[in-house]
Amino acid sequence: MRVLLLLLLTSAASAQAPAGVGLTDQAEASLLTMLPGDEVYSLFGHSAIRIRDDAAGIDRTYNFGTFSFEQPYFVLRFLRGSLDYSLDTAPYEVELRKYQYLRRPIIEQTLALGPEVVRTLYDRLEVNALPENRDYRYDFFWDNCSTRLLDAVDSALVATGRPGLALPPTEAPRTFRQLLAPYTAGNPPVDLGIDVALGSPGDRTATAREEAFLPIELAAQLDRATVGGRPLVARRDTVFWVEGAGLPAPAPRWPLGLTLGLAAVGLGATALRRPSRWGRIGDAALFGVVGLMGVVLGLLWVATAHDVMGPNWNLVWAWPPHLALAVALARDRVGEGWRRYALVAAVGTGLAVVLWVVLPQRLPVEALPVAVLLAVRAGVWARGKA
Repeated sequence: MRVLLLLLLTSAASAQAPAGVGLTDQAEASLLTMLPGDEVYSLFGHSAIRIRDDAAGIDRTYNFGTFSFEQPYFVLRFLRGSLDYSLDTAPYEVELRKYQYLRRPIIEQTLALGPEVVRTLYDRLEVNALPENRDYRYDFFWDNCSTRLLDAVDSALVATGRPGLALPPTEAPRTFRQLLAPYTAGNPPVDLGIDVALGSPGDRTATAREEAFLPIELAAQLDRATVGGRPLVARRDTVFWVEGAGLPAPAPRWPLGLTLGLAAVGLGATALRRPSRWGRIGDAALFGVVGLMGVVLGLLWVATAHDVMGPNWNLVWAWPPHLALAVALARDRVGEGWRRYALVAAVGTGLAVVLWVVLPQRLPVEALPVAVLLAVRAGVWARGKA
């Protein structure tokens, strides 16, 4: 039902969009920030630009966050970082009703831009919204629905002879990983998945402009931004509010309890020294899952356009060849060659555990019990059949 309503709203937006209308000197431009929702795709919020000119009968929104599931090989393109997004336009009232229905509050910042700058911004967005211009190659960190809006405002200022945006350094600079953490704190599986997939570039401190890839951070940056020494934001309003909205409250980190429990069971079984068929199958599952994880992390690093995915130091414990060892374990065909491999894996993973907190990348604490168990079980197989 929700999807159907959103489709109807989108259709209405396309039908009502005015074309070929110029702006008067009373026109205003503002940034709309939609707070995060509960669905995974909405965890990081959303941004749009609103152009309002009551005298000309214009009140439109522009957002760069539209994509189509009908793109060929959609999932593969998403994983490879080759998914196309589009600039979409809609009457402001349609956009407002949509987010009221979704119960996602909107914050509006009216920008102190002169008539010429607003007109230039509007004209450029209109050209950008043409069918032949509206698509672009989306990148979550560097080219998304928020960064495009910041660039649009900045370029309109420069194009009209004004100084560009000045963004002061943030008082407490954060890494990309730290910037993402508050948004995923209420969804532990997503939080862990992003933490594992994000490589060492994610631990680089972001500049003030780079922080603007997140809508709420973009709004905060504009609050501090100046143009020629004057504040960019003329006023800030809450369009509507929903009780309990905002960044999610941190949820219990149950994945850590899960991995600690797994390690406790595995280490307990090792201490009993009772070889069994179920122990071998359990080891096959352990090495298989970790090996598959290593394959995925390796592909995210070398076979995608996501430059923040690698180098990924989680590969010091999640070895892709573990997948082949898992097959050998499942077939009960662990010969001398695999025992030598297990010895190397035991030493290598054990060293990774010792160096866990000093590696160039912040590794998730939830993975540490798994790495300890891997090192121990690999050592067992290095000595002979477990």
